[in-house]
Amino acid sequence: MRTTRQTTGRAPRGAVVLAAAALVLTGLTGCSGSGGKGSEEKPPPGRGADGRAADTPRMKIAMITHAGAGDTFWDIVQSGAKAAAAKDDVEFLYSADKEGKEQASLIEAAVDQRVQGIVVTLAKPEAVGAAVKKAVAAGIPVVTINSGGRHSRALGALGHIGQDEAVAGEGVGEELNTRGRKKALCVIHEQGNVSLEERCAGVRKTFRGTVENLTVEGTNMPATTSSIEAKLQATKDIDVVVTLGAPFADATVKAKEGAGSTAEVNTFDLNAAVVKSLKSKAVGFAVDQQPYLQGYLAVDGIWLNRTNGNVLGGGRPVLTGPAVVTGEDVPALEKYTARGTR
Repeated sequence: MRTTRQTTGRAPRGAVVLAAAALVLTGLTGCSGSGGKGSEEKPPPGRGADGRAADTPRMKIAMITHAGAGDTFWDIVQSGAKAAAAKDDVEFLYSADKEGKEQASLIEAAVDQRVQGIVVTLAKPEAVGAAVKKAVAAGIPVVTINSGGRHSRALGALGHIGQDEAVAGEGVGEELNTRGRKKALCVIHEQGNVSLEERCAGVRKTFRGTVENLTVEGTNMPATTSSIEAKLQATKDIDVVVTLGAPFADATVKAKEGAGSTAEVNTFDLNAAVVKSLKSKAVGFAVDQQPYLQGYLAVDGIWLNRTNGNVLGGGRPVLTGPAVVTGEDVPALEKYTARGTR
């Protein structure tokens, strides 16, 4: 399976979205309003034409992630979750900590609050696994998103929503081959995050050139920029840098300029800054996993389970990506990234 390039009027390279996910997305398309900034005349996605929330018992759903401070990716995830919560008459609670032990404590706190559902990331499954099992044992439906999908079922979660990280990495490796690259630097912005490691491993699996990993302090952007710049100065034959999160693409562009490097910059994930860089060709391509959809489907999936016994994807992973996007795709994306939903 390869990455899919999202385009307008062109056939995609190859589908990676499971049939179950496609059915879910098709269902959403029929009931989606625009939502987000710049669309005040339309209700958020999934709400009725009159903009009122669902006529179901009020419930409380907590989302606990491994997000570090300043990562815009999680703002987009929350936007999707909040839209679903508004539609479903859900009180949405969000908390995060990049340290696995602290994330586990947040999960346990949600259990103690007797929430009706929990959405959680599994970037560090060994650290949070016991807390997830505690939630499941308490009768709280759990949906995992974004990271650690292969650990989801064993922990008792209803299912996982996100992209297959290994497949995404492999797709990037193939894309680098088509671009004729020879030596790649894969920048890991959070040590111990299994999903980031899987992405770099996937790139290494299919890329015909060489791949070197560089771990940086992702919560300190000046330090991150300096580390990448120093690496590019020391290793002149690096001709492509792959970052694993949108904010780090901009840092790498700056590092490249400081080092006097000609390396191409590519990244996982989108935000408004990345789309702008795609347009200017400062970034070659980005891998989109649709974080808005991850947040939306997770909250809506728990609501559906609690109110109608549904399980998205039949318990199998529901894929929201990956898709490779380039400057050619910018016209179709700008309006969404500008309002913070892509």
